[in-house]
Amino acid sequence: VQLQASGGGLVQAGGSLRLSCVVSGRSFSSYTMGWFRQAPGKERDFVAVIWSGGATGYSDSVKGRFIISRDNAKNTVYLQMNSLKPEDTAVYYCAGTDSVLVTTPTHYDTWGQGTLVTVSS
Repeated sequence: VQLQASGGGLVQAGGSLRLSCVVSGRSFSSYTMGWFRQAPGKERDFVAVIWSGGATGYSDSVKGRFIISRDNAKNTVYLQMNSLKPEDTAVYYCAGTDSVLVTTPTHYDTWGQGTLVTVSS
């Protein structure tokens, strides 16, 4: 199974970015997909999750600003990030899991390579 993340970049505070993550090598539609982020010197934190049925969950820090979605026909999960803040600066990782536990990195078995998001003030 391979995950390929893209879409990171430099954006000013208040701006938007959309991250994408393409999954290959397994059935995507049954896979629970999550986004995590890791700032320099910090742990990898949960950002958002989307289950196979389309239900979503978010961390409190991004709720109302970020939207996770999936396109099963394209084997792709997205993270639309709006109203970005400097504290959103991090490397963002997509990950896949069959676990019912979804907010901890250790419950994900497949990870993308990460894409850097930098938000300037």
